[in-house]
Amino acid sequence: MFDFIAALGLVFAIEGLLFAAVPNLAKDALRSAAETPPERMRLIGLASAVVGVVLVWLARG
Repeated sequence: MFDFIAALGLVFAIEGLLFAAVPNLAKDALRSAAETPPERMRLIGLASAVVGVVLVWLARG
C-alpha cells in the first residue's frame, strides 16, 4: 500500500510540474483529450496501463 501511495504522489508531482512549467501546452493537451473519441481514449488508457505495469515489473524485478 505504501508503494501505491508513493506512486500516486509521484504522479501528482509530475503533473503539477507540467502545469506549472508549460500551462499553455497542458491546456492544449487537455483540450485535445476532450475532443478524442471514447474508443480511442480507452485504447490509449489500456496501452498506458500495460506499459506502466511492465515498467513497474521491470523496476521491481
